[in-house]
Amino acid sequence: MRLTTKGRYAVTAMLDLALHAHEGPVSLSDVSLRQGISLSYLEQLFAKLRKFELVKSVRGPGGGYLLGRLETEIFIAQVVDAVNESMDTTRCQQKGDCQQGEKCLTHHLWSDLSDQIHNFLSSISLAELMSKREIQVIAARQNSKTDSLKSGQRISVTEG
Repeated sequence: MRLTTKGRYAVTAMLDLALHAHEGPVSLSDVSLRQGISLSYLEQLFAKLRKFELVKSVRGPGGGYLLGRLETEIFIAQVVDAVNESMDTTRCQQKGDCQQGEKCLTHHLWSDLSDQIHNFLSSISLAELMSKREIQVIAARQNSKTDSLKSGQRISVTEG
């Protein structure tokens, strides 16, 4: 599978958003801090996710992003598709022209694999990922680290 950074980051950010949805709107700066993804990159991704109504923005103080649907109704393939992430494993750029305008010998094999990957990701919801024990453990660790960083930042600001 040839899933690039754009798709992986979009899925990671959406999972982070889903895990923190109970806190109200989630700021992209908090997602950035927890996940180590640049804020400007997240802004680009969330513009696309909002266009597909996977997220909605809340303006003003305490604003941020909320899921556009229930976490049981958002599937990983939808997130990847929303950020225009190709799951094409053929190396033919979906045109079938990897050999001077012709399909290669294994084109259909890799095309079928891309379909299988898309079908697999279409069967996994954010809610399913959220319920996995290992994801909960990682999220707890990330929250603990970012809480420490945030309180450390506040201390240095008030002391200076």
